[in-house]
Amino acid sequence: MDFEKLFHQFAQLKVAVIGDVMLDTYWWGKVERISPEAPVPVVAVSKKEQRIGGAGNVALNLHSLGAAVSVISVLGKDDDGEQLTKLFAENNINTKYLVYSHQRITTNKIRIISRNQHMMRLDAELTNDITAADEEKLLTAFENFIAAENPDVVVLEDYNKGVLTENVIAKIISLCKKNNILTTVDPKRKNFFSYKGVDIFKPNLKEVKEGLNLLSDEVSENILKDIHLQLQQKLRHKISFITLSEKGVFYNDEKTAAIIPTHIRNVADVSGAGDTVIAVASLVYAATKNVTLMADVANIAGGLVCEEVGTVAIDKEKLLHECIQLLN
Repeated sequence: MDFEKLFHQFAQLKVAVIGDVMLDTYWWGKVERISPEAPVPVVAVSKKEQRIGGAGNVALNLHSLGAAVSVISVLGKDDDGEQLTKLFAENNINTKYLVYSHQRITTNKIRIISRNQHMMRLDAELTNDITAADEEKLLTAFENFIAAENPDVVVLEDYNKGVLTENVIAKIISLCKKNNILTTVDPKRKNFFSYKGVDIFKPNLKEVKEGLNLLSDEVSENILKDIHLQLQQKLRHKISFITLSEKGVFYNDEKTAAIIPTHIRNVADVSGAGDTVIAVASLVYAATKNVTLMADVANIAGGLVCEEVGTVAIDKEKLLHECIQLLN
């Protein structure tokens, strides 16, 4: 496989990420005393940082791989929404199709950290479904995006925050089918079986077991093939791509199925690995339509980001080097 040529192809791909974007805020400081007002530590904040989170991290990974990325979501008409839009623009992610609503607040997860330990997390968010009026605005923005950009792939990234309603999901998949656009999804429990007709369905094993009410902890190719058939009865999708944490990944389409074991790594942090896997899988499959290659490269990518502390986007050069070493 000519991986340099494949990775070069990513730059020709246009992608939209649609789903729950959020702001990740970090406050670092020192604890040297207990508050006189209540038995809680006083954190003397010395540094603040804001990063792109949620579905936005998938967009960051896609951009890091060289694709042209647009983000489509509903944000609050607030300071956090402005800040998040600014961060997207700074990272060369197209913000033209974002929708701003007076009915929402922008999700902001504030983490307070002292001596590399989380002291507390504060979540400012609304998790109820967006209103019918906001659904309409979001779908109009999506239609405008398709007309203007003619994308290759659309990633639906669900964090259960209310942007991807049943109506929005069904209409987006229908519009993509009409326009021959590849669809991939990273689902969550709430709308697990709403993604009917999607091309690539990428849950993790825990989500699948919860969705299908499976109790067994056993993992084998035959069990996973049966899971694929159960999912297909409900979803009529093309490809199941299930992440198995330390056991690797499993893929199943109409012709082939296999478990690809994970490569041995020094795991530092698993946060954000799923975002990287869906981003890499979407691009590799859009470029090649080769499901085995998709699973192989995405499996390596997921392992690579687990070596880093915190949520980080994939390093394209590092991934290219590993693919050449491990897959040729």
